[in-house]
Amino acid sequence: MTTATSGIGTVTVESAPNRNDHAVAEQILRIVFRRRRTADPTDPCATDPCPSCFAPHLDTVQRFIETNKPIHFVIPAFPAKSRNHRKTLGRLPDLGERLALESMQGFCEQISAVYAPGAVVTICSDGHVFSDVLGIPDEHIDDYSAELTRIMRSSGGGAIGLYGLRDAMPDLTWDERRRELLDRHADSIDEIREAVRSEVSARRMFNGIHRFVTEDHTVLLAELSATQRRNRAKQTAYEVVQRSQAWSRLVEQVFPAAVRLSIHPQAHHSRKIGFHLLRTADSWLTPWHGVVLDDGVRHMLVKRAHAEELGGRLVWRNSRPSHFVLGEPHPESASTTSGGQS
Repeated sequence: MTTATSGIGTVTVESAPNRNDHAVAEQILRIVFRRRRTADPTDPCATDPCPSCFAPHLDTVQRFIETNKPIHFVIPAFPAKSRNHRKTLGRLPDLGERLALESMQGFCEQISAVYAPGAVVTICSDGHVFSDVLGIPDEHIDDYSAELTRIMRSSGGGAIGLYGLRDAMPDLTWDERRRELLDRHADSIDEIREAVRSEVSARRMFNGIHRFVTEDHTVLLAELSATQRRNRAKQTAYEVVQRSQAWSRLVEQVFPAAVRLSIHPQAHHSRKIGFHLLRTADSWLTPWHGVVLDDGVRHMLVKRAHAEELGGRLVWRNSRPSHFVLGEPHPESASTTSGGQS
């Protein structure tokens, strides 16, 4: 906003948006959209973003540009390894997390090619949000987070930080923190059920989480009947959705100015941007639900059982299982979705 003096007094004039800032903001978002985890890969917006794709995020990005500060992204992610060992190699980060963190660091550095201050990412680790529902001891989540921190420090990049439930509520026990989170930010399970029935985005999220939980219960609760496992998985999925939404609301409250990323597929015109951490043929797969398969051409995320079915050889690093390798390229590697890591 500017003021101008004329023969009739002082006139307030609304300044036009800086066109250069707008163009830079769009360039930055195009870099983000190359990693977009989309709910509808067949939509033209998946490969050619339209103005409505940019609209929810342009003002947010431009505000950082106007103050010459790094673009701040937040992403709820990196909770803990799945306990289902048909998917994962163990409970500590492995090559999947290392490559994902390196890829995110590279993403921030790539933005500096079009905007000198670059970008930073705050990982809002949500393992303690779900631990009791998923049967993961809080101590295991602490161990997972500590190893993530060690990997980030050893990389020396400095663009990635961690934020968790302990940071949000430092003086409470874990159970007290979870109760406080639900009391302040959660919808009731009945409200979530109604949303799943009536809203496409809520139903998509529930179905994706329900699929993961059902797969895990098939292994972890093998003594139950299929019907019992299905019913248990449905209830668990509703609780995971409830806590995911509550954590998302807290993150938005703590970081209101940040660009919102999500590890879940999102609609193209959503206020959140679905974000791939690594290449995968499954738009829901993450490093904590899978393993890395190196076929000599590229790294991609698959489930452990699939890597073993393909004849992958397990590689150990630092006395821990790390990833699988194949002796020749696998056809799937040509059709995986890019997460920015070759």
